[in-house]
Amino acid sequence: MSSFIIEGGHRLSGSIRPQGAKNEALEVLSAVLLTSSEVRIDNVPEILDTLNLIDLLRGMGVQVTRHAKGDYSFVAAELNLDYIRSAEFVSKCAKLRGSVMIVGPLLTRFSEAFFPKPGGDKIGRRRVDTHIEGFVKLGADYVYDTEVKAYHLTAPAALHGTRMLRDEASVTGTANTIMAATLASGVTTIYNAACEPYVQQLCRMLVKMGARIDGIGSNLLTITGVKELVGATHTILPDMIEVGSFIGLAAITRSALTIENVHYEELGIIPESFRRLGVKLEQRGDDIFIPEQESYEIESFIDGSIMTIADAPWPGLTPDLLSVMLVVATQCKGSVLIHQKMFESRLFFVDKLIDMGAQIILCDPHRAVVIGHDHKHCLRAGRMTSPDIRAGIALLLAALSASGTSEIDNIEQIDRGYECIDERLRALGAVITRK
Repeated sequence: MSSFIIEGGHRLSGSIRPQGAKNEALEVLSAVLLTSSEVRIDNVPEILDTLNLIDLLRGMGVQVTRHAKGDYSFVAAELNLDYIRSAEFVSKCAKLRGSVMIVGPLLTRFSEAFFPKPGGDKIGRRRVDTHIEGFVKLGADYVYDTEVKAYHLTAPAALHGTRMLRDEASVTGTANTIMAATLASGVTTIYNAACEPYVQQLCRMLVKMGARIDGIGSNLLTITGVKELVGATHTILPDMIEVGSFIGLAAITRSALTIENVHYEELGIIPESFRRLGVKLEQRGDDIFIPEQESYEIESFIDGSIMTIADAPWPGLTPDLLSVMLVVATQCKGSVLIHQKMFESRLFFVDKLIDMGAQIILCDPHRAVVIGHDHKHCLRAGRMTSPDIRAGIALLLAALSASGTSEIDNIEQIDRGYECIDERLRALGAVITRK
């Protein structure tokens, strides 16, 4: 298990460019299984989760070519179906949360797939029901295979279009159903579909490949099945979670930073959410500039009540940034309620922040009240363990602002979502080493 050693209290400066979006990458990389033709994808973040998925694709028989950093071609012409049915394959999938995205393509193209309980981080229960229910409505059958410890899905009569109203706007559930529906016969409508930029990007790539999808960007999608898909090229968007993380980094370290090439129009309410915390930021073309601030004051609602920052399905605030915003709030002027609605265990990391001197009241697994220090009292350095990707980056931001030297263990969780984060932070002036 690797660790970061961070000497906190240093001001940062300079420019940083966000990596390709992790969540989009896991979807579009899985979509290469839908065709036997070449699919070329650029701006792939070379992080642990995507590299493991690419390795999984390679093991399945996909021809993978790396042209340059982040630039890959995939040809899924001849897959090893025996390997896909093996216990070894299912075991690998179970260790990688993103592997859930390959189920839809395999099921619609080869009429068979296994669905292990996905692995990854520890952020509470993630239901598989929304995935399986979507496949069943398209005509698939499933049983639980006790030998390989996974759901075995089959489509003996091939998948067929249907109308479905989803009980939750699941991003991965929507993406999986879309991919399965592209090669199904007839028309599929998905109501209460997730409409995050990740899903929109997947749809745009599938359309380039010959899919027929209407309603992109809305919560009502209509997919008319086609007999086959062809090759295409696709560029992954900048990671909006990284953009938000870097905004938080600038604020909590009182640093002036420029975040380059952010695709501002795709950020939704992320910039405005940070402004509610009192963080100043400027759009400069397609860059964001955060000026140096000695203090930032949380807004209150018009009636004077305490500000609440809560996650919600797109176009609401992504849950992946609440951990970062909570850390930023520890040094604000004022108080704020952080309400994590979509995952039940993501706020438990605040115990570590309390140990560092943060004033936080953890109300329940979903809500925490943060009373800001207004930079009058620095957080104390300490030793921490990263429980998941987003809590990990939040703890890293806290350590960078703290007085003294901190150590963060289990940084493999951070590496799953942030590419060479220590090198990129050192380029800004951070004092951070890996051991």
